[in-house]
Amino acid sequence: MATRQPIPITHAERVIDAASGVTKGELVDYYERVAPSMLPHLKARPVALVRAPEGVGGELFFQKHAAAAAMDGIDLLDPALDPGHEPLLVVSAPRGLRSAAQMNVVEFHTWNMTTRTIPRADRMVFDLDPGEGVAWPEVREAATLVHAFLGELKLQSWVKTSGGKGLHVVVPLAPRHDWQAVRQVARAVVVRMAAVVPQRFVAKSGPRNRVGRIFIDYLRNGWGSTTAAAWSARARPGLGVSVPIDWSELAQVESGAHWTVRNVEPRLRPGQTAWDGFTASRQTLTRAMKALDFEPTETT
Repeated sequence: MATRQPIPITHAERVIDAASGVTKGELVDYYERVAPSMLPHLKARPVALVRAPEGVGGELFFQKHAAAAAMDGIDLLDPALDPGHEPLLVVSAPRGLRSAAQMNVVEFHTWNMTTRTIPRADRMVFDLDPGEGVAWPEVREAATLVHAFLGELKLQSWVKTSGGKGLHVVVPLAPRHDWQAVRQVARAVVVRMAAVVPQRFVAKSGPRNRVGRIFIDYLRNGWGSTTAAAWSARARPGLGVSVPIDWSELAQVESGAHWTVRNVEPRLRPGQTAWDGFTASRQTLTRAMKALDFEPTETT
C-alpha cells in the first residue's frame, strides 16, 4: 500500500495573530498534536470551517458546504442530509486538520447531530455569552448555576472553555428527539433561568439586552447551527482554545481563553480524561420536560 505524501504547508512563517505572534506553521503543528484528542469530537459530525486568509483580525469566512472535496481528509456528505444545499463537510481523518489549516482554517465548528442521527440531536448546548461589564468570576458562577439547574432537571452536563469570552455547557443526549424539540427545551430552560435570576441572565440576544448580564445562547441547538468543537482554536487575538474541563476545575480557570495554542501543551494529556463518561451519560429529555411542564412540538 502506497504511503501518502505529507501535505505541504505554504507560508508557514506567516504570522496569523499579531497579538501572540503565532504563525501558520505553529497552528498546523498544534492541530497535528491535538488530533488524537480532537477527532472523537468531530467523528461523523457535520462541520463548519472558519477560514482566516488574512489572519486573525482580517475578514473571516464561514464554510458549511462545498461543491467538491478540496481538502485531503475532509469528505463531502450525502447531499440528501441537507436538501437544497451543496454537500455538508466532515473531517474523516487526522490529515483533514492539517489540510484545513493549510487552507487557512482556524476554527472547526460542529453540529449537534451526527450523520447517523440527523435530524435527531445527540447533545444540547448552552453557550454562556457575557455582556459588557460582566466579570469572569460571574461567568464561572453562572455556569455553576446552569449546571445546578440542569441537575435539578435530572440532566447531567459537562463544561468546556469556549476559547473566547465564555463557557459552553453541554448535555449529551440519546438521539430520541429531533433538533426542533431539543431547541425548544433548551429555550424553556433559558427562559426559566432568566425568570428566576433576572439580575444575572437574559433570554434575549443582542448587546443592549445583556449589558451586565449573560445571554445563555440556546440558539446553538437549531438546524445547521454549530458550536466551536472541543480543542478548536478560535480566530481571536491570542488564539484561545476550547478545552474540556471537569466541573471541579472551573474555579481555577481564569478566562474563556485560559488555554491558547501557545500554552495548551501541558493540558493535552489530562484534557483527554476530563470528559470521560460523556458519551456513556447520554440521556433523554423526558424527566426534564415533565419538570418544566413543557411539551415540545417535533418536526418529525
